[in-house]
Amino acid sequence: MPTSYKRSTRVGELIQQTVSEIIRDIRDLNVAIVTIMSVKLTDDLQTCRIFYSVFGNEEDKKQAAEILAKNTKEVRHQLALKLNLRRTPTITFTYDDTNETASKVFDLLKKIEEEK
Repeated sequence: MPTSYKRSTRVGELIQQTVSEIIRDIRDLNVAIVTIMSVKLTDDLQTCRIFYSVFGNEEDKKQAAEILAKNTKEVRHQLALKLNLRRTPTITFTYDDTNETASKVFDLLKKIEEEK
């Protein structure tokens, strides 16, 4: 018997793919590489938190956050046009620093190993 997934998980994966395509077309966002890391969608499909990562320096991260915040309504509108959902969820972009944290942990572990 195949594993069943919650509807919010399936729709979240679809939103992640679609938003990745949408943000590629945002002109101002060509400064840095922005990657959609994950999407958290409530079970009622009304609220969506999109976690993104930026490959670049601190200025690129700040600029990407401003551009995404400015274009949130347009991203939601494009999402509504591309997906056939009864209601399009409200979107919140959140910076995901998991990669940076992991990198710092690995650097500390490497440093500890070298000291031994």
